[in-house]
Parts: sequence; C-alpha cells; structure tokens
Amino acid sequence: MGAVSRASLAEVKERLEALVPSADLAVLGGELFGVLNLIDREHGLRRALADPARAGDAKAALIEGLLDGKVSPAAVALVADVVRLRWSRPSELADAVETLAVTAEAARAEADGRIDDLEDELFRFSRVVEGEPELRSALTDPALPADRKQGLLEALLAGKATPSTLRLVTEVVLRPRGRSLESGLAEYGRVVTQRRQRLVALVRSAVDLTEAQRTRLAAVLAAAYGHEVHLNIELDPTVVGGLSIQLGDEVIDGTIAGRLDDVRRRLAS
Repeated sequence: MGAVSRASLAEVKERLEALVPSADLAVLGGELFGVLNLIDREHGLRRALADPARAGDAKAALIEGLLDGKVSPAAVALVADVVRLRWSRPSELADAVETLAVTAEAARAEADGRIDDLEDELFRFSRVVEGEPELRSALTDPALPADRKQGLLEALLAGKATPSTLRLVTEVVLRPRGRSLESGLAEYGRVVTQRRQRLVALVRSAVDLTEAQRTRLAAVLAAAYGHEVHLNIELDPTVVGGLSIQLGDEVIDGTIAGRLDDVRRRLAS
C-alpha cells in the first residue's frame, strides 16, 4: 500500500474506533464486506470513487446515494469517509474497506471478550486446511457452488467457533480477492493480531486535542511502548495545563494539577 493510502487507512481506522462504542458490531462487519463486494464487482464505481480529480464530497454523495437505506447509518458514514480520502490506487480503496470490515469483526469479538479465541481459531483453521487436502480442494473449487461451500463451513464452525471466525473464514473462502486460502486467512489474522496487541491510552485534557495533536501523541506513545496506541480522549476541566495519560496501571501526569498534587504529597510526608 502506498504512502498516501497508508495515511488514509490510518485515518479511517480512527473513525471506525469512534463508531465502535455505539455501532451494532454484529452487523457492521457484514455490511462493510457487502460494500466491498459491490466495489470489487463494479469496476466503474471503484474508479469513480478513487478518482483523485473528483471532489471528495461528490464521491461521498455518490456512495451515500447507493447505500442509504440498505446498510446502517454507521456503515454509510464510514464508507463515505473512506471515499472522501485519497488513495494511491483504486484497488487500495477497496483494500481499506476490507481492512475496516475485518477490524469491525475483531472489535465485535473484543467486545464479547473473545478476541483471543478469534485469533486462535483463524490460525487453527488455516492449519486444518493445510493438513486436509480434500477440504482445501472443496473450499477452493471454483465449480462448487457458494452455498455448498457455505454449508460446509457452517457444519465445521457454527457453534464451535466465534461468529466472527465463521464470518471471516466465509469471506476468505467465497471472495478470495485473488489470494490463496492460506494467505487470505493469514492476512485477516494479522489484522486481528494488531488489534489484540494494541494499547489503549486514556488521555485527560481540559481542552480537546486537534487531529494533528492526536496523531503526534499516538505516534510518540507507539514509539515508546512498541505497539499501536489508540487514544481515548476525556475532557476534564479539572486538568490544569498539559495532559494526564493512563496506559493500564501506568499514569503519565504532565498536568500542573498533577505536579501540585505531587508537591502536596511530599510536603505532607
């Protein structure tokens, strides 16, 4: 993915995170996969949505007109954000929608307390496929109808794996997008792993941070901790100057109020 596309992907992933607390995660991933299928199928639409000469708002209006009433408002808003941004190649716009769909499923599993299961099940299914040539042949056979493949996957996974595992494996099998079954599973697994390994920082500030400030802070924390860091910003009028940042049990207090509290504790000891 080109540099322009990587920057745009990082931006829309943050927008997805803003939607996660209120979105119906049980349907959002499926809706995004549906949009991906539409974009992959309609080459003219994909070119129009990724056309750098076309205004972002015009592209957003186009996709909103196509999706309104067919998917949730959260999915419409997110895809509109995707098409407003610039992408190095039209295919990378579609790749971004796919990444968002997988991330939404990972967020669903995370909300259910099962993201570790999702990561493990994707890995184990890839090993099962690798060790069962007949199963792999059936799942990758272009002559076998999609409903037969889906039925086979449901027999193997329904009730035995997380709903997100079933959805992600089904997408890889039915719509491989030019990849082998193994590479598709590995790619989805990497997206899930990235989410599982990320850190979440609670940032308290008296004033909201600009997008540039958030980006710089996330980059600094990621460099310091060796993992992607997602920022949850909490506006707190009691914070006087600076920021208070909490990652797990660690608190980095750069506020004036925090320093005053520290002085008071020292004087009282």
